[in-house]
Amino acid sequence: MRSPLLLALLMAPLALAGCGSGDAERGGGRDPSGTPLPPGHEDVRVIDRWARALAQGDVEAAADRFAVPSVAQNGGPPVTLDSREEVLAFNDALPCGGRLVKARPAGRYIAATFRLTERPGGDCGPGAGALARTAFVVRDGKIRQWRRLPDPESNPAGDPA
Repeated sequence: MRSPLLLALLMAPLALAGCGSGDAERGGGRDPSGTPLPPGHEDVRVIDRWARALAQGDVEAAADRFAVPSVAQNGGPPVTLDSREEVLAFNDALPCGGRLVKARPAGRYIAATFRLTERPGGDCGPGAGALARTAFVVRDGKIRQWRRLPDPESNPAGDPA
């Protein structure tokens, strides 16, 4: 059974956030010195594999990329996902798939930008084709934090990640 807090997270108005099927080879990113991240950077690969699984409608494989517990924040307060069932429910509630177009370090996070797409089992609707951003903390090959960032179109600096 889902907790009320988890349901609130899943029903957040920003539910179109950060789902996708990445392509790290096209994106890359920059470390604080401005050096591009290599396409095979370990943490970017984890994000890319999560995104690809979700975009293919494989919620189980997407959930496998998350640690238990982990933290998700999708337009509301952060919620701790304390069980595999909660991680599955969170991933299943993301309506869009997408493609990773950029990833870069941002402090202890990796800021990732996705081009949203329809996905099996989802309903992206008018979000398809838009850009969405998510900040990740990845440790030991697992997503520990997933936090929605403002959409790139609303970023006054114009930087998509």
